[in-house]
Amino acid sequence: MSEDARVILLVGHCTPDSFAMRSALGRFAPGVEFVRVNSEPELAAHAGAAGLLVNRLLDGDFATESGLDLIASLDPARRARAVLISNLADAQDQAAKLGAAPGFGKSDMYGDRARACIQALLGTPPGAPA
Repeated sequence: MSEDARVILLVGHCTPDSFAMRSALGRFAPGVEFVRVNSEPELAAHAGAAGLLVNRLLDGDFATESGLDLIASLDPARRARAVLISNLADAQDQAAKLGAAPGFGKSDMYGDRARACIQALLGTPPGAPA
């Protein structure tokens, strides 16, 4: 397994949200590194990451402010490893239509949907330690 296969990228999240997500989601994935990415060059540098947790409204230096547009621009193989982080059901539906994996909202980052998402990105069976 490559080193990047144990990395999940926090794409376009502000510093406080990135910190909160690392704390919350790290419980579901011991030993996995969560890396904050706030530019397209940083995103390209981690091409082999296990997954991308893409903010609905991007913070940072991207060609778009929309996480949905960023997901749409990804190579199709990479799109399947992208997840939209949004509490809005219509945004989640749009992300799924673009080929993203099922996501969750920040209000559920301690819940079952977030756990299932992280386990799916890592290829871990439900209920098994990541």
